Amino acid sequence: MVKRALELNASAVILVHNHPSGDPTQTQADIYMTRQIELAARAVGVVVHDHVVIGKERDASFRAMALI
Repeated sequence: MVKRALELNASAVILVHNHPSGDPTQTQADIYMTRQIELAARAVGVVVHDHVVIGKERDASFRAMALI
């Protein structure tokens, strides 16, 4: 993901993925992976503005939940 952001000369990204279960609640794996991506992105000057998880009837924003 960070490599692609660099290829596109992006200065920032918003991560988005879905939970097929329909429940957009962030999992521990989601939180861990987001932190790893944030660290890698920050190292090369790319900002992660948010990570949004899409569910069946709602979504969940890491920024809104103060996880970013």
